[in-house]
Amino acid sequence: QVQLVESGGGLVQAGGSLRLSCVVSGRSPYSMGWFRQPPGKEREFVAGITRGGSTNYADSVTGRFTISRDNAKNTVYLQMDSLKPEDTAVYVCAARTRLLGTYDSWGQGTQVTVSS
Repeated sequence: QVQLVESGGGLVQAGGSLRLSCVVSGRSPYSMGWFRQPPGKEREFVAGITRGGSTNYADSVTGRFTISRDNAKNTVYLQMDSLKPEDTAVYVCAARTRLLGTYDSWGQGTQVTVSS
């Protein structure tokens, strides 16, 4: 079992930046990810990073967002640059704790609002 606690959300103008953090406690996950749920829409994948450091991104954020992890601090980050109003959503940190499987642990989420 892991516990995930996000922070760093807030209100920012279009074109601005935010950095989200997710502190992980418990067993070390095989991979970590960020998802988001825009108002009135389904949750969608944003970015993921494996224990070895390989990353992947949704097409909509490629080139603007960067996921990283600091294993010493048990923290995963999502650096978000060139933010757009359509990035407005609740951002949720997730972990995959089993070698074969999908994301199975979730944080509470943090609100990101981008004004135009």
